[in-house]
Amino acid sequence: MSGALLWVICPKENAGFAATTSYSLVPKIRAQVRSHNSKGCSRLNFSSGVFAAASLSSAVANPPRSSVEKVYEVVLKQAALVKEQKKERALDVRKEKGQTDSMTRGDLLNGAYNRCGEVCAEYAKTFYLGTLLMTPERRRAVWAIYVWCRRTDELVDGPNASHITPKALDRWEQRLNELFEGRPYDMYDAALSNTVSKYPVDIQPFKDMIEGMRMDLKKSRYKDFDELYLYCYYVAGTVGLMSVPVMGIAPESKASTESVYNAALALGIANQLTNILRDVGEDARRGRIYLPQDELAQAGLSDEDIFNGKVTDKWRSFMKVQIKRARMFFDEAEKGVAELNDASRWPVWASLLLYKQILDSIEANDYDNFSKRAYVGKTKKFASLPVAYGRALMGGSSKFAKPASS
Repeated sequence: MSGALLWVICPKENAGFAATTSYSLVPKIRAQVRSHNSKGCSRLNFSSGVFAAASLSSAVANPPRSSVEKVYEVVLKQAALVKEQKKERALDVRKEKGQTDSMTRGDLLNGAYNRCGEVCAEYAKTFYLGTLLMTPERRRAVWAIYVWCRRTDELVDGPNASHITPKALDRWEQRLNELFEGRPYDMYDAALSNTVSKYPVDIQPFKDMIEGMRMDLKKSRYKDFDELYLYCYYVAGTVGLMSVPVMGIAPESKASTESVYNAALALGIANQLTNILRDVGEDARRGRIYLPQDELAQAGLSDEDIFNGKVTDKWRSFMKVQIKRARMFFDEAEKGVAELNDASRWPVWASLLLYKQILDSIEANDYDNFSKRAYVGKTKKFASLPVAYGRALMGGSSKFAKPASS
């Protein structure tokens, strides 16, 4: 179950339980990560084809890392790509003006982008309207990313999900490699291939999303929040890392690139946690429980309680903790939205505000997410749009400002 496909995806009152459920939102890691740009050339040539155990000494020297630490390394890598592009942008612009590939100008590529826009308009109406405020180039690139994410999600959640095997996902990943090398398989791939040739988008978040689909094929329980966090990153946090290079950071922003990427990651995590809390009953009917097993046990709940679908005081208390955590991630994400390019803020703010209201709906349903599906009505949706637009106009936040040098 993937998160919202756009950049746009907490402690309990009991102190003992709070100690086990609180989670670091922005890990303070200073790891050095090499910057590798996996993008291939910008030419479009359509193709015709579609952990070893470590030694004891190594384990001592390299202790196990948390999911947050692993994901943050990817964040640093994406941020490094953006910094690298800023240095080379002037040369790239001159080159693009004089050596634009004829295929890029062709009707075929324009048609591919337009078709991506049609898909986005059909399945993500509010977000699509927001993208119309972007520059044409950014808008088209976001559509291409959206469509790839949706197609990937459909592999395990779509009508043919029962026929999807690990080998099918391996083939999908091979197609991803080929489109990053400038050899797209179909028109949708062509749009994304062209996008990644123009922006500092790395292949790793795309590969990680496919890994999230693999997890859905073989995993239906998550022992703790560390495991669940990694899953949420794979299926939703990745979208933020894909999209920030396209949406762009405001020139006047004083925030570090890493902090903006971290906020994008937080929004994806928040969206996916919200999806999970909304869909508890639906997932249970499919034999899946996307809730931390250790936290369920500490709250006096079990898998049987989920499958029975009864709202009890224990369930209400448990849900309050989960909702509070999701809101913490939303709060972290808000700081980064304010740092985006001004033309990109509105659709992200709209997505964020709408998804936060799903949590309100769960509360309004007395935490019955077994038999009632929380949703945001059309009236509330339309009321949120001017609020999102107003926030988009407010600009950057000083909360992410880089520390002054002494």
